[in-house]
Amino acid sequence: MLKILLQFSRKDFEYDVYSLVRAFYPACDVQTAYTGEEGQAGEFDRLILIDYEPEKILCTIKDGETVLFEEEVPVTDETNRTERKNRLKQTVYRGLSQITGEELPWGTLTGIRPTKIPMQMLEQGMKNPDIAQYMRKTYYTSNEKTALSIAVANQEKALLEPFDYENGYSLYVGIPFCPSICLYCSFGSHPLKLWEKRIGEYLDALEKELSFVSQAFAHKKLNSIYIGGGTPTTLQPDQLKRLLGRICEEFDLSCLQEFTVEAGRPDSITREKLLALQEFPVDRISINPQTMHQKTLDLIGRGHRVEQIYESYALARELGFDNINMDLIVGLPGEGKGEVEETLGQIESLNPDSLTVHSLSLKRGTRLNLFKDQYQESSFENSREIMNMAASCAARMEMRPYYLYRQKNIAGNFENVGYAKVDKAGIYNILIMEEKQTIMAVGAGASTKLVFQKGQRIERVENVKDVNHYISRIDEMITRKRTGIEKWLR
Repeated sequence: MLKILLQFSRKDFEYDVYSLVRAFYPACDVQTAYTGEEGQAGEFDRLILIDYEPEKILCTIKDGETVLFEEEVPVTDETNRTERKNRLKQTVYRGLSQITGEELPWGTLTGIRPTKIPMQMLEQGMKNPDIAQYMRKTYYTSNEKTALSIAVANQEKALLEPFDYENGYSLYVGIPFCPSICLYCSFGSHPLKLWEKRIGEYLDALEKELSFVSQAFAHKKLNSIYIGGGTPTTLQPDQLKRLLGRICEEFDLSCLQEFTVEAGRPDSITREKLLALQEFPVDRISINPQTMHQKTLDLIGRGHRVEQIYESYALARELGFDNINMDLIVGLPGEGKGEVEETLGQIESLNPDSLTVHSLSLKRGTRLNLFKDQYQESSFENSREIMNMAASCAARMEMRPYYLYRQKNIAGNFENVGYAKVDKAGIYNILIMEEKQTIMAVGAGASTKLVFQKGQRIERVENVKDVNHYISRIDEMITRKRTGIEKWLR
């Protein structure tokens, strides 16, 4: 494994450069140090030296004592951090691109929300061609990804036009239980078998937190509700009715534009549970295959049969659900172009209302990342061709891209894209990505985003992930929210 040392002359933009280097060398050991710590340099195969001076930045890339690349770039305004960061990342990108012979689809962009840039420019009145030129010149984004981000930004802008961000908010409700824990899962999920006897206690705590939020935001308009997890449909029909009934009692739903419940795992869906959802204003659900290959489902621990995907989807349609999302993951172990193409063909035959295509991300702490050496014989393949296949499949189903985001260590350095038919886009998904509206989140592991100053500032209030701690410390969770609201929103 190639070992790379990033050495900076001062503390500035270390993480930005580190993320860019990892994008070029995803499988390498990359570490950072500062001038004066040269003693460890000999332990590394390659050195990337960043030397800051008031009016210039010098980037040198060495292989041992051999200089592979060296470039000095001027900085015209030392106080302009954005300019300095962009200049630095541009020169590092040019060096790594020259050495590896590769170009990254997203260029120097390493953040998870690339649509924020074109969205801000659209709101400033800029036209699409000017935005495209700026992105290609500043961030070296490919023509394809530039066009995608601008198309999504335009869709988001149109969909969010009716929202009153200042006087509205959204609600996230977390149900952290799953039939089994998937190999790639990084969420705070808990195996249902170990916790099913304590779900009543969890709902007690959840209802207490919901009551606080409904009172604290009684003066605001609730625009969207998203019940996620975990797998919310691990709850039994009476438990679903209890939760949904409490939400409808506590909150004014007169301004609600979307109510989503992630059914998620097909093996958790029954007729009785879907009928329970229909007693309430739930208008959007997810049934998530991830893949249509049984061998892969078994490998990643999904614990259900491919046939159950078809059965649960047909049941939901039979009962009248007309806004069904399906999630896929590309880059799963052992799946290449052929396998993804077969999965897309089967999804197309089902014809859902929206499709979210995720590029696998090997997140820290997931079993797939911790034990990835065990899967070395299986590829983690993703490519431009695979992503284009997914986009073409969505287009054939008359879907357009409406939101996208990226993650750390994402397969192929690509992205996650949501596609939807007309009037079937997931509004909550856009709101969580664009960070324009406060999202109050309740439940174990839930993360509240308090958005103010018209989106220029965001503060987070976190709940503990462990269910046992959440139940026993629910008053503390409520106090955290109260303190955050009093400190930042009033």
